[in-house]
Amino acid sequence: MSNVIAKHFLALLAGAVMCGCVLIDDTRNSGPDEFGVVSRAPLAQPPDFSLRPPRAGAKRPNEVETREEARRRLFGRSASRKGGVPERGANDPRSDGERALLHKADALDADPSVREAVARESGVIQEDKSFVDSLVFWKPSNKNEAIVDPASEAKRLRRNEALGKLPTDGSTITKKN
Repeated sequence: MSNVIAKHFLALLAGAVMCGCVLIDDTRNSGPDEFGVVSRAPLAQPPDFSLRPPRAGAKRPNEVETREEARRRLFGRSASRKGGVPERGANDPRSDGERALLHKADALDADPSVREAVARESGVIQEDKSFVDSLVFWKPSNKNEAIVDPASEAKRLRRNEALGKLPTDGSTITKKN
């Protein structure tokens, strides 16, 4: 019976030694924890005493209202500009009433090419496809390319060789289309 207890004790002791070896190996191979170690204090910006803290509920000076931003994007200028109707330009065909209505809607400075842009995007205006085709099918397609006449060209090359001339001497013989 003491023999069985000794075997169990030795097995337990061997298991403990093995666990200890694993723990020692883990601590030896792992590096420092980068998140737990801070080598320097984080950077801090010195206070600017000319700035005052914002008041509760006050509008922020660097933010634009959503409506104002939408007006600027649609009409291209500040919609809060008030005053009389600006003077008519020399090429402005609109009547005074039409200009007053457009001024009230802040649409006097609307982009004149917007109709063309909408027509192009909706597919009413068809773009010239030759540029795209030149990009996609980049090999030239010349229909009037000269086709070499093989029999006549072979004769010319043999004649140049017999006379001791270069193969590039003379013009290449082509077929008539």
